[in-house]
Amino acid sequence: MKRNEFIQGAAAVIAGNMLPNLSFAEESNKIGKIRFAYLTDTHLKAGIVPETGFASALHHAQSIKPKVDFIINGGDSIMDSLEADKQKTQAQWDLFHSVLKKENSLPVYHCIGNHDVWGWFVKENKPDADRLYGKVWVVETLQMPGRYYSFSKGKWHFIVLDSTQLNPAGGYIAYLDPGQLDWFRQELEKSKDKFVCIVSHIPILSICAGLFFNKTETNGDLKIQRNLMHTDFLALKKIFMDYPNIKVCLSGHIHLQDELDYLGVRYYCNGAVCGNWWSGAFQEFAPAYAVIELYDNGTSERKMIDYSNS
Repeated sequence: MKRNEFIQGAAAVIAGNMLPNLSFAEESNKIGKIRFAYLTDTHLKAGIVPETGFASALHHAQSIKPKVDFIINGGDSIMDSLEADKQKTQAQWDLFHSVLKKENSLPVYHCIGNHDVWGWFVKENKPDADRLYGKVWVVETLQMPGRYYSFSKGKWHFIVLDSTQLNPAGGYIAYLDPGQLDWFRQELEKSKDKFVCIVSHIPILSICAGLFFNKTETNGDLKIQRNLMHTDFLALKKIFMDYPNIKVCLSGHIHLQDELDYLGVRYYCNGAVCGNWWSGAFQEFAPAYAVIELYDNGTSERKMIDYSNS
């Protein structure tokens, strides 16, 4: 059997065993809603397991009842382009587009993940002179309006951010660069008549950012590295306090799941479609995606879906 036939067959089998209904608590008491699937950290690469897994997640998200209206891709679409050469990066994006085109019919809004950035960690023959170096490639291949952008649905305004900034000393740091921060403030000023849902690949606030290493420091402290949660959280918190219509922040990145309610904002970190990079569960969390419902009264609910066991 050819690989693409296997992928389609496996996805069809899983799609045939969907949950008949995905109900949310007290749904009857809430009028009007936006319902969408949040798939993050796919880390797609060639192979039966990742290709079939991604196809299965897409089929599952399109088959649940009630139906979702669109998908938000939370970033890290491909396994990695930070250290990959141009040929390997192109192959990964070709595969991502191929599976998405064959297995999905819903609109998709994309967010940039750190592993979607090309060339930052290449040590030899560094491609920084190439036009596609950095984030240009991911923005163009996913046909994003820009590395950060916004859109509206009903009574909600979605602001999609770019969390990942290059650390000249090595690695990357999570924060909003000055130009993006200015734009973010302007978006908030223009959106006071709507509730706001913020999308960032790296969590703005997350307890799991301190649990990623699954241990404490030798002195007992939890460790939150600057590439696991926004280093500018305290500054963003002050901005959030000026805009009580900010209600939800969605993220991924750390492949763990948490849900925080802090000063009127719900922070949802939504695991990973790939789980432990397509090797089962990461810590206690199986490969999964989220279904998010945003209500016209500004409240929200989330259900995490272990699509492989549904």
